[in-house]
Amino acid sequence: MSLSISLIVAVAENGVIGRDNTIPWRLEKDMKRFKQLTSVKPVIMGRKTWDSLGKPLPERFNIVVTRKRNFKATGALVVHSLAAALLVAESEAEKRHMNEIFVIGGSKMFKKALPYVDKMYITEVLASVKGDVCFPGFRSSDWLMVAETMISADEKNDHLTRYVIYERKPLKVV
Repeated sequence: MSLSISLIVAVAENGVIGRDNTIPWRLEKDMKRFKQLTSVKPVIMGRKTWDSLGKPLPERFNIVVTRKRNFKATGALVVHSLAAALLVAESEAEKRHMNEIFVIGGSKMFKKALPYVDKMYITEVLASVKGDVCFPGFRSSDWLMVAETMISADEKNDHLTRYVIYERKPLKVV
């Protein structure tokens, strides 16, 4: 069974993904999509993302990466490197007969994980918003867009959004 390392994020046009350790918009459809995609799968997050959640995500194997040696996260496994998180997530995915693990944030974790990621689920928030945390850039030439869906704004979704799925292009052998 081939294991996919996926990243999932909502990002504004100006790169913002967070403000004051919260998500700076309300997008109910995107939250449902996040739950549907990540449920029962291992999820890897940084400590600040864990702090913003306040508790483990239900129906998932939660892994928190932090440099703080004595950090405790009730309901999650704490590790001290992305490499350790990936090893544990891979083992859990195999036990659960899953073929995908998710990196769910934040910015530092995304930056560290990008070289290992095979697939990105990006919700493009079609607005510029104020924020203090941004998604790290990636070389679009390394990725192939495989799906795209527009989602309208309404009373439960603050902004027009576009769901995009990217898959890493295979390396060319010369």
